[in-house]
Amino acid sequence: MRLARRPVGEVRPEDWEYGEEPVGVPGDGEFLGRTRYLSLDPAMRGWLDDRPSYLPPVGLGDVMRAGSVVEVVASNHPKFQVGDHVVGTFGVQDYAVSNGKGALKVDPALAPLSTYVGALGMPGMTAYFGLLEVGALKEGETVVVSGAAGAVGTMVGQIAKVKGCRVVGIAGGPRKCALLTEELGFDAAIDYRSEDVRKALRTHAPDGIDVYFDNVGGPILDAALTRLAMHARVVVCGAISQYNNEDAVQGPSNYLSLLVRRARMEGFVVFDYARRYAQAAAEIAGWIGEGRIKVKEHVVEGTVADFPETFGMLFRGENTGKLVLRLV
Repeated sequence: MRLARRPVGEVRPEDWEYGEEPVGVPGDGEFLGRTRYLSLDPAMRGWLDDRPSYLPPVGLGDVMRAGSVVEVVASNHPKFQVGDHVVGTFGVQDYAVSNGKGALKVDPALAPLSTYVGALGMPGMTAYFGLLEVGALKEGETVVVSGAAGAVGTMVGQIAKVKGCRVVGIAGGPRKCALLTEELGFDAAIDYRSEDVRKALRTHAPDGIDVYFDNVGGPILDAALTRLAMHARVVVCGAISQYNNEDAVQGPSNYLSLLVRRARMEGFVVFDYARRYAQAAAEIAGWIGEGRIKVKEHVVEGTVADFPETFGMLFRGENTGKLVLRLV
């Protein structure tokens, strides 16, 4: 799947170009992988805009950038053999030739392959380092996370519970809110579609928010800023409510709460912690094995041609947990 044009506002089918071409042949020091699982993440929307960011934008006519799990089907690489399963950034395509840079061999016997682009992949790493490093979480604190039923949000809330904190999730719709409290162990959930978020935060975080993990931006960020505790930390992970804006991004109008509450607001990019991924993955895998964290995945079966429609689910709020496209 190639980027045909840069989207303005919502991404549309005509922004993509689906094509077929001969499967590549690996050269010396390369392997050929067949894609089994494609990761779909809100951050991918930002990669489509031609503006400065932490990664260069996807070029017009280029294969769409995406994390994926591939199965090695041919190899001239000493570290990757036929039959190995490998996670990396291989793009939205059925087959990919790789020199192995940034690729990691994974074991399907230890965890389902989809988990390596979810709880044990970028979403898990994002939640772990964003909450524990940037958020500097302490036992007994109150954590509020927006986009709580998404890939990162479900992990943030559960890690906070493992660390002995009170957790309030903000999500859209009764089904997602019930998932948070009844299955994932959140202490409370706020339905932003039917509730007054600011009023609900007063109820569920009466002593204020110590760590606010923001995945959505916009009015919900503004509401959370009014409820900060002294020396609170606001972790800026994403702003999915703003990604499809055709006009300027809506910034926080209540930012002076940071001054009044002596709080800080900090953004981060998970790639900055790449050297510590193995440490985080081992700890998360331990929590999963102990039953303290439940993996939530929304797996759609289809083909590369189904990528545009599946990608749109992220922005229509249709997925619960990590959204993955399984190629069949």
